[in-house]
Amino acid sequence: MSSKSTFSNTTSRSYALALYELSKENSELKLVEDNIKDLNKLLEESSDFKETILNPTVSKEDKKNIIFSIAKKSNFSETLIKFLGFVSEKNRLFFLEKIIESFLNLVSTNKGELKAKLISSKELSSEEQSKIQNELSVNFKSPLNINYKYDPSLIAGLVIQIGSVMIDTSIKTKLKKLEKNMVGM
Repeated sequence: MSSKSTFSNTTSRSYALALYELSKENSELKLVEDNIKDLNKLLEESSDFKETILNPTVSKEDKKNIIFSIAKKSNFSETLIKFLGFVSEKNRLFFLEKIIESFLNLVSTNKGELKAKLISSKELSSEEQSKIQNELSVNFKSPLNINYKYDPSLIAGLVIQIGSVMIDTSIKTKLKKLEKNMVGM
């Protein structure tokens, strides 16, 4: 399994690097980054789209048509549309999530940003996310790229991870610690 994982990570990084270089060469890096974030959001929110992309019984031609349709409706950059067509043609759309993740990591690294995860028990507005991002950027003395997720199972609080630093103020974690302490008595 690990050799497959390594292969998919290596392949995804190669595709992401190619997209990064093409975007930079065509002076479309910011546009492609925004488009990729939109595509990533679609993958996260639409289980139908994700299942279609990952389904081996759906022909690569059908997948390509779906991707082109989405790309055109979303006004994706020409560079990204051609790239997605190439990935579809090579029948590598099952790597799409990893390619997106690798691409965004590459962009973030080249901007000098730290990657951060933010999980909250209530949905945060864009302003609230920006405020948290700004405060953390000041504290860590570096720009941050925050990956935000909403998780109502936390009950209350936040979980923030920046590199190896983890701040967990969620009630869910506190209850688990309490339960562990009570069982140990």
